[in-house]
Parts: sequence; structure tokens; C-alpha cells
Amino acid sequence: MTDFLPPTTDVVFIDTLRLSANIGYDCWGRRRAQPIELTVYLHLKNSYLKAASQSDNVLDSIHYGHLSKAISTLAKSKSENGDPGFDGIDGLIGEVAQEALKLAGNAADEVRVVVDIPKLILLAGGFAVDYTIPHPSYPLASPGTKKVYVKELILPVIIGVNPPERESKQRVITSITFYERKGLGGADPVDYQKIVCDLTKELEASSYLTLEKFVMHVVRSGCLASEAIEAVTARAQKPSALSFAHSSGVEITRARSVFLV
Repeated sequence: MTDFLPPTTDVVFIDTLRLSANIGYDCWGRRRAQPIELTVYLHLKNSYLKAASQSDNVLDSIHYGHLSKAISTLAKSKSENGDPGFDGIDGLIGEVAQEALKLAGNAADEVRVVVDIPKLILLAGGFAVDYTIPHPSYPLASPGTKKVYVKELILPVIIGVNPPERESKQRVITSITFYERKGLGGADPVDYQKIVCDLTKELEASSYLTLEKFVMHVVRSGCLASEAIEAVTARAQKPSALSFAHSSGVEITRARSVFLV
């Protein structure tokens, strides 16, 4: 049997560039600059970095220092002279992707931008948007792939089959991944802050015997929250369920089409 071999890939990236940017409303409903963390991956053409690996010369590569400076300058320019900031999170990603592709030129096949906004959702441990955008020179280039993460949402819920669990709420840690079907510049952006707020109210007002029922509720509500959401993965954990384990949990993924039948 032939051993599995990963494909040849060349990537230049910047990991967790910390900036301040106005991308819309913060967790308190105020439109102002807030802390963000940007990670950018330039996926280069096959074996593009071979030249730099042989010459040991950064001029034969894509200079990540120049990319970092270009992105920082962009963010700073959007906070000066009364500039209203970026046109939402997608607007930020679009402009960062343009800067990255401009620097890379024809050396890049695609650019992946991950934006972490750690304080956007009040009860969550984090919020992130992960967008991969193909080089626009491709004649059949797709609008890209987009995933949105709500990380470790802490909810007090009545859940469980044991008598004590029916009397007291316990913590359920829930992480949700939304898969969007539309690319940048498509329909109106999905309001994930409102989706999470509405979902939190639903869950806290309900009670469940099982995590399976709880997680399916999250998946169904997420899928039906917007026509732009193509699928949802939800993962929920009960830290108090087992004495000698960190938690017990359930994870479910479903496409929106499942709930439209």
C-alpha cells in the first residue's frame, strides 16, 4: 500500500497581527474601533518558494514584512481624518485580501484571511471569520469559501435526566461553525450578533433531557437564521457531567436543506 503523501504547497503567512479597526458595532452596540487579530495566508503557486530556498534571498519570495506593513497602514488610514472605517467584517477582509494579492501578484493562487474579534459576542470566548478568496485572474474563480466561528458560548441551561439536573441550571459550553454559501460582495451580510443573541434567549428559556436535543436545536436555528447559511456545525459540552473527565459532549453537522423538507 502506498503511503499517503500530502500535496506540495508553498505558503507565506502572518500569524495574529493585532490591530484596532472600526468594523461596525461592538458587543455594546456602539460603532467604534475594537481590537482584532488578523492572520493572512498567501497560498502560492506550486514550488514558488524553491527559488528563495536555493538563493537564500528574501527578494525571491513574498516579503511578509512588507505585507504586515501594508495591512497595518491600511488599518491606520481607516481610523484617521474622520474615516468611518471598514464596511463591516467582510469589507475589512476584502481590503486586506486586495493588499495581499497586490503584493503577491501572479505568484498567488489564493489568499486566506482569518479575522478574530475576541470581544464581539458577550457570552462567547471568541468570534472569528475565516475567508479563502481565489486570485481574481482565474477565469472561473469562485467567490470563495467562508466560515464563521462562535467559540465557547457559555449558557446556563436545565439539561439532563437525573433529578438534581432538573432543578438547577448547569453550564453548557457551545461552539458553532456557520458555513456561508455567498462570497464577498453578495447579499446583505449575516448579522451573527443578532443570531447568537436570539439563540441564547431561546436556549436559556428551554430545558432538555439530552445534549443531542440541545445541539440539534442549535443547528436547526442556525441553519434557518439566514438563507446565506448553507450548513452549521454545533458542539456542546457539559463540564459538570462526569466527575473524572473534563466534559461530555455532542457534535452535529447538518445542511440547511435538511430543515427545508
